[in-house]
Amino acid sequence: MDDIRGDVEAIGRMAEVPTILEVICKTTGMGFAAVARVTDSRWLACAVLDNVDFGLKAGGELKLESTICHEIRQSRHLVVIDDVDESLKYRGHHTPAIYGLKSYISVPIIRRDGSFFGTLCAIDPAPHKVDNPETIGMFQLFAKLIASNLDSNSDLVHAQVDLAEERELSIVREQFVSVLGHDLRNPIASVMAGIRRLGRTAEMSSESRDILGLIQSSALRMRDLVDNVLDFARARLGDGLKLDVVAQASLRPVLDNVVEEIRSVHPDLDIRPNFELDRDVRCDHPRMSQLLSNLIDNAVTHGDRTKPIEIGVTTTGGRLDVWVANSGKPISEKVKPTLFRPFFRGEVISSQQGLGLGLYIASEIARVHGGRLSVNSDETETRFTLTMPL
Repeated sequence: MDDIRGDVEAIGRMAEVPTILEVICKTTGMGFAAVARVTDSRWLACAVLDNVDFGLKAGGELKLESTICHEIRQSRHLVVIDDVDESLKYRGHHTPAIYGLKSYISVPIIRRDGSFFGTLCAIDPAPHKVDNPETIGMFQLFAKLIASNLDSNSDLVHAQVDLAEERELSIVREQFVSVLGHDLRNPIASVMAGIRRLGRTAEMSSESRDILGLIQSSALRMRDLVDNVLDFARARLGDGLKLDVVAQASLRPVLDNVVEEIRSVHPDLDIRPNFELDRDVRCDHPRMSQLLSNLIDNAVTHGDRTKPIEIGVTTTGGRLDVWVANSGKPISEKVKPTLFRPFFRGEVISSQQGLGLGLYIASEIARVHGGRLSVNSDETETRFTLTMPL
């Protein structure tokens, strides 16, 4: 019942149908035209143009067995009658007698999947010349147009349902990731605290300190991954990255801490910072620390470990510039447009570990600060640069 009524409503929403019925009546001279939904048990009017007071309106129903459409549904062949009284086949048929019609034309509406939807029909209590190629062709063309619109509407409904289900599933996934990230933060913090405490033990052997360094490196990487996943989940769930902007304060201690932390994890790397900060910076300092950490981590992961990593921070001309440069394989022009997308794994990093969120989070931090993260890469160096107005 609901499906059939939905079909009736679908026809009612088609802007073309009233025009089609009007053209049919004007062209043929017939007084009644309709689009009918016909099933194995029911006949419902989806749209009606009634100029002869037939008494049927859209949504109205006729007894199926009383109509010729019942036979058309079974045969899937059109029926055309100029004058019932002159038709050998239909002059004794019960339908003309029940409804007092003399002329009749009805063509099947067949959908893309081959299913029978119903009919496009017209009737009149007076005879009319409708059994000709022009009129039949017009009806068939309009029937195909209606079927095509029905299919398009069905495709749209299915697409909307699929999209809604996908969005719901996506939200569930991201909420799960967010909760998981929160649950992971506490044990990682405990591991970091234990590492710091063990690091102050004077009698630790050289081998033990090496092992502790590896544990520290893994813990820091886990912490950064969890932070990036949480930030990604917040952004996708609509919360966006939140800024905790501090008053004018020196940014240098924050940046120094980032460099020293990475040096402690990678003592073999040559990391060369050059900070020229002639003024305090009003920004979210922890977020700026996260941005620099992600950029350096990217350089460590994808750069030539035998070459230095250059880091520059300046406050000149009313803006803050933060850049990280490394040597190594250049980033191709094909990869650059997707570099700051989440979960990017292009040709440059396809063999590397990680979620591909570091550069995305860094670019989001730049964006919410009103700045921009860009990249330049050639055979000499790869340089990521944050430019932000102060």
